Amino acid sequence: MKIAVEGCMHGELDKVYATLKRLEEVENTKIDLLLCCGDFQAVRNENDLQCLNVKPKYREMGTFWKYYSGQVKAPYPTIFIGGNHEASNHLWELYYGGWAATNIFFLGFSGVVKFGNIRIGGLSGIYKPQHYLAGYFEKLPYSESDIRSIYHVRYYDVLKLLHVEEPIDIFLSHDWPLGITDYGNWQRLIKAKPFFKEEVERKTLGSKPAALLLDKLRPPYWFAAHLHCKFPAMIQHGEGGPVTKFLALDKCLPNRGFLQVIEIQSDPGPYEITYDEEWLAIIRKFNGLFPLTHKGLPPWVDRLDIKEDREWVKNRLDERGRKPFDFVQSTRPFDPSQPISNPSITMHCRNPQTESLMLFLEQPYLLDSTNRASTEAQSNTYPSRDANDGDDDDDDDNVDDDNEVVGNPDDE
Repeated sequence: MKIAVEGCMHGELDKVYATLKRLEEVENTKIDLLLCCGDFQAVRNENDLQCLNVKPKYREMGTFWKYYSGQVKAPYPTIFIGGNHEASNHLWELYYGGWAATNIFFLGFSGVVKFGNIRIGGLSGIYKPQHYLAGYFEKLPYSESDIRSIYHVRYYDVLKLLHVEEPIDIFLSHDWPLGITDYGNWQRLIKAKPFFKEEVERKTLGSKPAALLLDKLRPPYWFAAHLHCKFPAMIQHGEGGPVTKFLALDKCLPNRGFLQVIEIQSDPGPYEITYDEEWLAIIRKFNGLFPLTHKGLPPWVDRLDIKEDREWVKNRLDERGRKPFDFVQSTRPFDPSQPISNPSITMHCRNPQTESLMLFLEQPYLLDSTNRASTEAQSNTYPSRDANDGDDDDDDDNVDDDNEVVGNPDDE
């Protein structure tokens, strides 16, 4: 199986797919799957554009809307995670994962799926310590601070991934795992990116949760993006232990290392994206603990037994099949023939795929604000770190958020 991996997409689907087509012609090969490590920008229309954490003058519709509308179809099965420049309202509709467009699958805020017999996991967003132990308190329409915190990694999603026991073949994160530079040529990195020097030397560059997952999951391949440069590393997990090949990739620009193709041993095709049994069991077990206020998980939540949920999910999948629920448009797509209108206030829209998945798992739908009053009362019954302990201006760090401006012609 040949898998192409893209760093930051930034809405440039047409260019990336065209590059892969050209590569197939030149190399006389066939690409089976495309993976994207975040900043995908699944912008469907003007309302989505308002939920993209990019300075207004740099907001562009991109090309995803063509795939969402059905005007064109992705030529390769595509799996992506979220970064820090996303249409966060759209991704929230698909919190558990699902089709963002035909043949384009969002892995969820955290998730695991199968492609053939290859198991692919991922964690969306970037790590910011002041929100890590919080719940998802953000509500549409997003405030100026909500639009900057909704994509911050939460412990809830990391804990679910820490419950994964079966081997993961490929893992995707937007952030780099903390300390990953120790395993590669960091001198070359800081020569190309001198403003990383202090963080590399202080060993503060990267995500603590991603490092925790790297140590637990130990996948053969780990891909990341975010810092807009190419950086390989090799991690040996203990003496004689497994090895993880890490690779960070750039964004889609000419003469940049934004794309890599790997070949991985697999069963013969044809291949398709399917639900992962263990992961659905984890979703089912944890859904009742979904923290949707400033308060995070109860302090007693650490290790949960999913055996009964696993057996339940297996029986249901045997009855239904393992294909994800079909793609359904949940809002109108952008129409370039019409003048761009002033967007309306963006409110939560229920995605039929997510509703179907929750019905299948016999779990309540919790993603809209109508359920949050009762969740707030429940969360206040136990102590937890408050999400406002930190400074909301953290996103001005030199490698995060607004300083990596999307669409800025002077950007690097």
